[in-house]
Amino acid sequence: MRSSRLTFVGAAVAALALASVSACSSSGGGSGSDGSSSSDGGSSAEQVEITLLTDDAESTLPQVDAVIAAFEAKYPNITVKATTRPGGSDGDNLVKTKLATGEMEDVFWYNSGSLLAALDPANTLVPLDGTDAIANTNESFFPSVTVDGKIYGAPWGDAMGGGILYNKEVYADLGLEIPKTWDEFAANNEVIKAAGITPVLGSFADTWTTQLFVLGDFCNVAAAEPDWATKYTANQVNYADDPVALRGFEKTAAPYENGWLNSDAGSMTFDQAMAALAAGDAAQYPQLTFPVGSLSAEDGAKIGFFGIPGDDAAKACGTIWMPSGQYIPAASEHIAEAEQFVAFVASPEGVAAMYEAVPPTGPSLVNGVTTPDSAYPVVDDIKAYIDGNNSAALEFLSPIKGPSLEQITTAVEGGQTSAADGAAQYDADVVKQAKQLGLEGW
Repeated sequence: MRSSRLTFVGAAVAALALASVSACSSSGGGSGSDGSSSSDGGSSAEQVEITLLTDDAESTLPQVDAVIAAFEAKYPNITVKATTRPGGSDGDNLVKTKLATGEMEDVFWYNSGSLLAALDPANTLVPLDGTDAIANTNESFFPSVTVDGKIYGAPWGDAMGGGILYNKEVYADLGLEIPKTWDEFAANNEVIKAAGITPVLGSFADTWTTQLFVLGDFCNVAAAEPDWATKYTANQVNYADDPVALRGFEKTAAPYENGWLNSDAGSMTFDQAMAALAAGDAAQYPQLTFPVGSLSAEDGAKIGFFGIPGDDAAKACGTIWMPSGQYIPAASEHIAEAEQFVAFVASPEGVAAMYEAVPPTGPSLVNGVTTPDSAYPVVDDIKAYIDGNNSAALEFLSPIKGPSLEQITTAVEGGQTSAADGAAQYDADVVKQAKQLGLEGW
């Protein structure tokens, strides 16, 4: 749900101006596959500054500061200067522009999955096969950062669930149970509405947030049609003509149609929605699990997660997002140092530094990491789906994700476009990208 970290991989959309979040300098060296490199060593190593580009999500920034501080303390000959980019399509376009003009930072954090394929990695990125940068990475992550047989990324952050965040206190007060079918979800919403609480939050000011009903519903599509992603990539199925896939757009339209949506959805931002959910002003928010990490420990403990309900309780499932990736542009003048930093971030030591800043909101795909006691409850909710019924999000199974989905779903969720028309618009939206990627059948 890049886009960004949904495909999103979702960060709050902000101004395009880059903001510095961390910078300092000193001197030193390091070595090994635990986040070090054998290319530098000793206090006499040359001073080098590398740059890092990250999203501007509130939960990301403390992690950036923490991991840079830990890295520079261990390898004082390398200084890391970080800047941020907006989320959503603005951020996607900025990344593509920087790569095209050779102005990308030495390391950038960005979506894995379909958005990576759109970056033309064979010509813009450094492959990491056989390097220390991916020495600690769990193999389950590699398919989401592999293009034409080459691995281009190492993970940062945690795996995520995509579905419904809910306020556990509201659920408890109203005597509600986690819905396993859409009918049960609808019934819960009517109880919540009768209690004077907003059942479902919309935050249209940040358009990327409107994609979750479609993207998060994919586990239900995969449960009904296990080879749907393969057929979709080959242009053998689409959203508008497949009743199971169309359900995601129908679910997007349902909150407005049934009066479940907050009245200020059109102006509400992502950050405001998370605050409203934590305060109990609303019961549920279609979203990824990562923003729970921006909440206080007290508020984070109030938030649970469940997958987008389908139509068969026996097949209740969750859609899982792989962690985002760390990438090195081919134009970097400091590839060795960049690989050293990537290796550190994707090591147990680097992950521990980030966990000290922001407790995890999902399982890590770095080998050797222990989930701390400070982890938010949604971690267990996600693990339950990982251990049970789940599917990776479509963007990790197919390179196709149209650039206009967030605009289309915003219109559907706001009642300006019907579910059927939205699905048809999205089917048309992906054609250009599929042809650009040279996929057969398009």
